[in-house]
Amino acid sequence: MSTYIAPIRDMQFILNEIAGLDEICSFPGAEECSVDLVDSILDEAAKFAAGVLDPINSAGDRQGAIAKDGVVTTSPGFKEAYRLFVETGWNAMPCRPEFGGQGLPTAVSTAVNEMWKSANMAFALCPMLNSGAIEAIAHHASDELKQKYLPKMVKGTWTGTMNLTEPSAGSDLSAIRTRAVPGPNGTYRITGTKIFITWGENDVAENIIHLVLARLPDAPEGLKGISLFIVPKFLVNDDGSLGARNDLICASIEHKMGIHGSPTAVMSYGEKEGAIGYLVGEENKGVGYMFTMMNHARVNVGLEGVGIAERAYQHALAYARDRIQGTPIGDKSGVVKPILHHPDVRRMLMDMKSRTEAMRTLAYYVAGELDRAHRHPDAAIRAKHLSRLELLTPVVKGWSTEQGVELTSIGVQIHGGVGFIEETGACQYYRDSRITTIYEGTTGIQANDLIGRKLAREKVPGAAMKTLLGEMSATVDELECNSRLKAIAVNLKNGIAALSSATDWILATYEANPQAAAAGAVPFLKLTGIVVGGWLMGKSAAIAAKRLAEGSTDNLYSAKLVTAEYFAAHQLPFAAAYAAEVAGGSAATLGLPEDMF
Repeated sequence: MSTYIAPIRDMQFILNEIAGLDEICSFPGAEECSVDLVDSILDEAAKFAAGVLDPINSAGDRQGAIAKDGVVTTSPGFKEAYRLFVETGWNAMPCRPEFGGQGLPTAVSTAVNEMWKSANMAFALCPMLNSGAIEAIAHHASDELKQKYLPKMVKGTWTGTMNLTEPSAGSDLSAIRTRAVPGPNGTYRITGTKIFITWGENDVAENIIHLVLARLPDAPEGLKGISLFIVPKFLVNDDGSLGARNDLICASIEHKMGIHGSPTAVMSYGEKEGAIGYLVGEENKGVGYMFTMMNHARVNVGLEGVGIAERAYQHALAYARDRIQGTPIGDKSGVVKPILHHPDVRRMLMDMKSRTEAMRTLAYYVAGELDRAHRHPDAAIRAKHLSRLELLTPVVKGWSTEQGVELTSIGVQIHGGVGFIEETGACQYYRDSRITTIYEGTTGIQANDLIGRKLAREKVPGAAMKTLLGEMSATVDELECNSRLKAIAVNLKNGIAALSSATDWILATYEANPQAAAAGAVPFLKLTGIVVGGWLMGKSAAIAAKRLAEGSTDNLYSAKLVTAEYFAAHQLPFAAAYAAEVAGGSAATLGLPEDMF
């Protein structure tokens, strides 16, 4: 089994050169952050990921969480790792200082979170959901609820969850039937069943704070009638101590394809008198509040695609270096060499490496946009970056997770037959990755959001995308000035043209024929991911070429040129195909009568 090694140098390059870390550290509330401090944080996080989380990952896969009589026992080593995670302050790193957090920029926590996801995705889901719950409470709850719950959630001694899905209500939240009945002293009694609740029950936290969507008795039907409630596992006394056990229980945990170390719970509320809950914000506005948490989670799930692809790449590379088999084609020496020398294995490894770098660059770039949207002192500039953030959030989630599934599959392929054998470990990354395209909104949901709210139904339809297309075209002009980068420029220019034409088609079609537009939504999302990823790789190549011209001998810059060239040559050509699918594929997609399927 390989050992995870965080790609710190690439992380530093992207944070500094693409995300603009130095500028972010100058924003209000981030002044204590610096490039040197971030370098130290990355070094320490890499040690924790490699030394604590990675060693328990495969064991957590073999023996997942176990539930018995409502009690969940986490996988071997998880409880001890979580205690150390909290004690060393990692949980508090991205959280607000007023509740005990460190307040570091999102771009920094994004790089650190990638390490957790690479080293042990099942473990990383716990702090990820807690972080999202913290954001929702911090943005929308009363001051009393914030003071009561956030300090210990930020510290990590209490964990948080998100309770949306029900047996009869999956992605369609309007079908939610969990009930909330008003009680005394501003409390509510919650009854209902929620499924697929990540880390819904565990033995690592003293208390679990569930955020639950439910309906009041007189609530209107549909999304407008859903409220959000804090429902703690243990009630919390006025002095902050834990009180009685609430009327909720983990009925079971799911037996899943992957992420076995993450207890995915079926939660039952109100089997007796009803679980006590506390309203977050106003009645019937819960879906909007929950989207604060969901959008946070969507970027983080996209980061899971990055993390799991990086881990699968490192595992496959280690195997390719060691596996001796065959004489490479054209090699006249007659010496049998490691399979890393075979051209097709090199192709697969380059595919994994370059596409993972493109995903990482996109994720960190969007994290930087989030920091600018929230921290920049100029309101107009905040609005500009918020528009870019909103446009690209579904792309980070949808495109990166789809890439993660493909790349972990390639990792199995590089291993050959033994890749299909569990003992090699390649299977786990493939299995773990498969859920990422589904939870926190499927790829189809992300794609519909992209073509709908973020494009066709934007205040000025297509404005955010057209601004981005203009910036990408300016990068082409820059690349064309360097002979080494002209091939990247040609492929990027063609990709931008494909995205532009597909954008125009969506804008022209959406209102009159939304089904036709929706039929091409996923190809449009993938097209956007490839072109934006290619643009950021092109920007990276231009920076690398400049540093080399200045006399740098850092191998990172030489490697970055090659991975950018590979992405341009092997991925950007797909843009034209996706654009053709968007504009010309809807009739065949929708043409078959139901009785002929």
